[in-house]
Amino acid sequence: MERHAVAMRIQPGCFNRYRQKLGEVWKPLVEVLDRIGIQNFSLWNIEDKVFGYCETPDGMTVSEKDWEDFHNLEEIMDGTFSWISTPGEPMRLMYEDFGVVRENKEQIRHRVFVTKLRPGMQEEYKLRHDRLAEARNGKITQGPDSNFSIWNAGDYIFGYNEIDVTMETEETEESRENTIAWETRMLEIMSWYTDDVDWITGLHHKHIQRIGYHN
Repeated sequence: MERHAVAMRIQPGCFNRYRQKLGEVWKPLVEVLDRIGIQNFSLWNIEDKVFGYCETPDGMTVSEKDWEDFHNLEEIMDGTFSWISTPGEPMRLMYEDFGVVRENKEQIRHRVFVTKLRPGMQEEYKLRHDRLAEARNGKITQGPDSNFSIWNAGDYIFGYNEIDVTMETEETEESRENTIAWETRMLEIMSWYTDDVDWITGLHHKHIQRIGYHN
């Protein structure tokens, strides 16, 4: 299985029109997704940003006809958004910890987040997360976190994580302290759009919302 992400920005004053147009293209869009073999497709919105996530079989290719259909649907969206990522090109993967991926999605909750890096901090962000991956020493995370990926496009960071609720446990004081230390350090190089660290900073951010899903 391969994982893919896209990111876009809704044009000023176009949020309601974007949602209306998305509803108009949804049926033909999922028909194309099914034809290609795309699964677990979701769209998430925070402020003027939309983050899309999906999964495909290994080695999947998209035909010229399917690309043409995608472009036709984009035209129907009628200028309601602009791309943050580059269409047809993979977003840069900054971190992954896929763990044990659950095919059954009935008992997962999502943690999807968006941040903005300070200028020139892409490589520092990648380095810090490379160290996290190295610390696992090749071990597979058994849970509850699974299917966890973080991507970068421009100065933006987009994270997607599926959390198995049957494996969640109470946070220990040690893990809480470690989380606070990590997030405080990350605030040196980025700022948040989503509300993931409000309990640390006391600032108010919006909660990201899923605005489309197809499996």
